Amino acid sequence: MIPRSARKKILEFAEGFLAVAVIGPRQSGKTTLVKDVFPGLPYVLLEDPDTRRFAEEDPRAFLGQFLKDGVILDEIQNVPELFSYLQGVLDNKEINSRFILTGSQNFLMMEKISQSLAGRVGIVKLLPFSLDELYHSGSPCESLEEYIYRGFYPRLYQYPIRPSDYYASYVQTYLERDLRQLKQVQSLSTFHTFLRMCAFRVGQIVNFTSLGNDCGITYKTAQDWLSLLQTSFLIHLMPVHHKNYNKRLIRMPKLYFTDPGLASYLIGIQNPQEILTHPMKGGLFETLIISEFYKYRLNQGLESNLYFWRDKTGHEIDCIIDHGGLYEIPVEIKAGKTISEDFFTNIKYWNSLSGQSPDRSFLVYGGDQEQSRSFGRVISFSHLQPVLEYLR
Repeated sequence: MIPRSARKKILEFAEGFLAVAVIGPRQSGKTTLVKDVFPGLPYVLLEDPDTRRFAEEDPRAFLGQFLKDGVILDEIQNVPELFSYLQGVLDNKEINSRFILTGSQNFLMMEKISQSLAGRVGIVKLLPFSLDELYHSGSPCESLEEYIYRGFYPRLYQYPIRPSDYYASYVQTYLERDLRQLKQVQSLSTFHTFLRMCAFRVGQIVNFTSLGNDCGITYKTAQDWLSLLQTSFLIHLMPVHHKNYNKRLIRMPKLYFTDPGLASYLIGIQNPQEILTHPMKGGLFETLIISEFYKYRLNQGLESNLYFWRDKTGHEIDCIIDHGGLYEIPVEIKAGKTISEDFFTNIKYWNSLSGQSPDRSFLVYGGDQEQSRSFGRVISFSHLQPVLEYLR
């Protein structure tokens, strides 16, 4: 098993909470991780028909069998009645067992947690592998393009499966098993088109009207469906940074997928070589880097502090790491493997407005060199640690 960075936070939450919920997109490794972290706990899958029937018909007796030793309850959203009964168990001061909850339908999981278990459960959000996890496992890809094409879902590093085959099955599972249960999505075929249109907008500012028109849905439906994708941890909407430095700002968020492999599949990329000259290369590279920053925060149990900055004249910083308004770290992201003077234009402009120190300004690019320039630091996508230090 490839060690996961979120392990430390899960153990930390288990010290302070009787219940820990590990949520995230389907097949991100949640079940494998919790089984590894808590090898002594019994494991119960609530997709099993007989087990689910027992939990539905007699939830008190079902939970009662685990009061002494605790339990891992996988896909707990399949039995929503359990959440209310679990609340009573967690409020019983005589019980000191650990209840580890996992689930893939995050919109249902979070709804039940907020209704019944708010303040009683530590929540860890687990995305697929990070670059750092793959490096330390000895299983890195051979090139930047392969990372973007393959993505980071664990199964792709455990079995000899083509990414296109994997993602075709993944999307179908997501559409059929998760979204068909939601009243907000009446047409799965239209939603599939919507998902593809989102992939063609990675790294771009979201225009809800344009996105809706391209899919034959309303502005409001486009907003609702993006919210579903975000709750499912398939996309990340990055808001604009609030400091305007005397300029009018673009207010709509930028759209990123949390996994570049899924975005590549939806765009129609068939192999890593296509990415070299593909018009979406820049957006896919941004998706790779932003997802790495996002994973780093979530693995520590923290919410995203990532923003972008763009004024009406077109000056833009791809990522601003905001530390509670105390200071900001600008990061420009360029897919090119050869450093060009044009890469530095916007970060120089932003530094001149903000007064930012060059040693806390970064350019991440697709090559492998590291340089210290007058405007800031140039670092490779394969060595993000200097930026990650500011994400703690």
